[in-house]
Order: sequence, then structure tokens, then C-alpha cells
Amino acid sequence: MVTNRVSATLDSSELQTMMAAIATIPEKLSFFAGLTPEERKSLLKMADTNEAFARRALEVATQTPDFLPCSFDLEEMQRDLTLFTSLQPVILAVTQLQEMLTYTATAAGNEAYTAALEVYRYAKANGTMAGLDDLVEKLGEWFTKRANPKGSQPVTE
Repeated sequence: MVTNRVSATLDSSELQTMMAAIATIPEKLSFFAGLTPEERKSLLKMADTNEAFARRALEVATQTPDFLPCSFDLEEMQRDLTLFTSLQPVILAVTQLQEMLTYTATAAGNEAYTAALEVYRYAKANGTMAGLDDLVEKLGEWFTKRANPKGSQPVTE
């Protein structure tokens, strides 16, 4: 038996409340940029060192803007850098939340599937006494229908 790491329920009203809370994020951030996969690949990425460079370049441009062409939008550069900085804690919080949700769902799924395999094993071992032959056969079809990809381990029954 696997260790029970999570034992909880999530009723429909709790789920609805959470989904409503999540829906407020796009409402508050109405300026989301939609990017195609090609655009995401082609855009320059702001890493820590690049952020430091961008901040220093902004300082230089702010202190001595005379060398910039009049078409250069210094205020837009400032807005973009400020937005980038402001979004970092939001990205971190959402990433951590996504990881916690994924880990919890993985643990719950593992526990449910492990329990299902135990039910199948017990039914197979004791099914004839309880008159479960047809149900055991139906459960067993699950394993015969699933083709094991090359090199994978067979499903333990």
C-alpha cells in the first residue's frame, strides 16, 4: 500500500470559488500579450544579466537623452521595464501555485490508481467466491486493451 499523502475533497462550491478567483487575474491584466510559438522563439529574453543591462541603459538614456533619435520612446521603455519587474512576483506566485496543484493532483491520482489496482488484485484473487468473475474480466480488459509502448514495463496485475 502506498503512503497516503493527500486525503481531501473539493466540493463544487469550493471549486467554483477558486475558478472565480483565478478568473480575476486576466480581468486585472487586460493587457496580456498573445504570442505565437514562432514569436516566443524569436523574442529576446530578459534574464537577470539582461535586466541589469536594461536598467543601466535606461539610466544612461534618462540622464543623457540627447543622443537618442526623437522617435525613441523613453517613457515606453520605462513602462516596459517597470511592467516586467512588477510581473515577476506574480509569475513566481502563480508558478508555485501551479506546482502545488500539480503535485497534489499527481499524489491523488497515484493513490487512486494504486487503490484501483489493489481492488483488481483482490477481486481477481477472491472474485470467484464473491461472484465477481464478470466484473474482474471487465477490469482485466483494461490491461489487454492498452498496448505497451516498446521498451516500457508491462502493467503489473
